[in-house]
Amino acid sequence: MIGKEAALRILMDALSHAGGTAQVALSSGESGLTRYANSVIHQNVSERNVGLSVRAVVGKKIGYARTNSLEKEAVKATVEKAFRFASFQQENPDFVSLPGPRPVPEAEDFSEETASVTPERRADLAGKVLALARKSSVGAAGALSTGYGEYAVANSLGIAAYHRSASAHMSLVGIAEDGGFGYADRMASDIARIDADGLAEEGVRRALDSRNPADIAPGEYDVVLLPYAAADLLEFLGYLGFSALAVQEERSFLCGKFGRKVCGDNITIWDDGLDSRGRITPFDPEGVPKQRVDLITRGVAQACVYDSYTAYKEGKESTGHGSGGAGTWGPYPGNMLLEPGSATVEEMIASTGEGLLVTRFHYTNVIHPIQTIITGMTRDGTFRIENGKIAGPVRNLRFTESALGALSRVETIGRDMKLQGSACVPALKIKGFRFTGATEF
Repeated sequence: MIGKEAALRILMDALSHAGGTAQVALSSGESGLTRYANSVIHQNVSERNVGLSVRAVVGKKIGYARTNSLEKEAVKATVEKAFRFASFQQENPDFVSLPGPRPVPEAEDFSEETASVTPERRADLAGKVLALARKSSVGAAGALSTGYGEYAVANSLGIAAYHRSASAHMSLVGIAEDGGFGYADRMASDIARIDADGLAEEGVRRALDSRNPADIAPGEYDVVLLPYAAADLLEFLGYLGFSALAVQEERSFLCGKFGRKVCGDNITIWDDGLDSRGRITPFDPEGVPKQRVDLITRGVAQACVYDSYTAYKEGKESTGHGSGGAGTWGPYPGNMLLEPGSATVEEMIASTGEGLLVTRFHYTNVIHPIQTIITGMTRDGTFRIENGKIAGPVRNLRFTESALGALSRVETIGRDMKLQGSACVPALKIKGFRFTGATEF
């Protein structure tokens, strides 16, 4: 691990070679991955990497270069290369400036225990899951990844920020005879919070319950989406339109909708890099402190997220949602939360006369970004609900649905939130979810 003082020292040295305004960022980390399939561990890999990137500004021209070497000569050459690249670019008339310094809150999402996990420790946890699955005659596949990362950024205008984080993620696909599949995963910054027993119990039970799935016709069904599936709706909204760049390019579902209702009264979505239920990130890759942004409140579109480029374009301040790199991707909400309700999943099922319980979605893709229409398949545990009870497993279905449309028909929201990727969400009960095709498994 490089550490804060050393990381900032490297950045200041890099800036000393700049022939003008520049931003320099340092990323460093180590990760390990233990995979298992057919109920045995079959792979262990690890990676340690470091990268230094430079954004050089020459008037309204911007150049970008990156290196994996922290040798002084390599750093100097990368800075010079970024300025040379900038000189070849066309001017960007909308560019104003790199961001200036603002106070960054103290926040950390780091676990020394997670950062120092050995392959043997990962194998022990994986072995526990495999043993519990084997005890129930269920095959097991999945992975356990652990690691830490450091990120530091500085620029010629006075920004100097450093953050470190750690993460652990464990997944299981239980595979039972007669076509039974069940999924479960756990994610946390502290590996001690990864409940391997609970993970195994959930995945194994779901696989056993999924055996001998029945055929089911496509159509509109009331659904109970577990958080694994519900997270897809939020993540695709983030990808499709919560970015100011998407709004400015008129390809966002938010265009012309600010202050207007876009989904149900019971839906409130916000992004907050300091909310401990998600992934804590005190500042973005430009060094701008993360701001809480209320995206949708009681169904009404409120705001989008900004990086410095999109903010200056509108005479605003960045909300701290830059995506890093050359900056071409624009801002992104990386820690979205959907306000929970008060129901349990069992209560949602009990209130459903006829419908489906969906564990997760698979291979979700975009059909129409402005209408937020996405398509994908159910996977690893899809069940028919009849008269408020689980009536049995069904074969998977393809859905074609508007994410905002679905969020306009949410009848009940779960009380328990789960971190999935860049979103922390509860279970959702949605009326009339559209399934347009069936699968063979």
